[in-house]
Amino acid sequence: MVVKQELKKLGLHFIIVNLGEVEVLEDIRPDQKQDFKIALAKFGLELMDDKKSILIERIKNVVIELIHYTDEELKVNFSDHLSEKLNYDYTYLANLFSEVEGTTIEHFIIIHKIEKVKELLVYDELSLKEISYKLHYSSVAHLSNQFKKITGLTTSHFKRLKNYRRSGLVDLS
Repeated sequence: MVVKQELKKLGLHFIIVNLGEVEVLEDIRPDQKQDFKIALAKFGLELMDDKKSILIERIKNVVIELIHYTDEELKVNFSDHLSEKLNYDYTYLANLFSEVEGTTIEHFIIIHKIEKVKELLVYDELSLKEISYKLHYSSVAHLSNQFKKITGLTTSHFKRLKNYRRSGLVDLS
């Protein structure tokens, strides 16, 4: 909404305003671009016009959307999915991502999958087996090993910490 508002203030007509992406009808003058940058910065947003940075953000958005905002099981091959969504060869995407971010796409995916695991453990609605299936892990052991490697905690210890925090809050009242 903020982006749409600021575009309207500048007299620019947009075709698409999606997460991390804006397409406008007309050419943007340098002064309009600068005003737009300043306006977005006031809301903690950043205008990216470097093609590599834009592509990196699009990679991140596709991964985050797939892991955090899709309810279906992740039976998707991420490399194929990214190539298809972004219309680039995966090797190019992977090399660019590593060069710019200093980490691999695979590591970025793992970090977000573990964040999703934490979220699902906190909600306590699914068993570890159901979580591993939902996030397309080959086994509960694989999920558990990856969780421990990334967080330094076992999944059961993480759940106990969550329960301890909750009981600590109840005791305060």
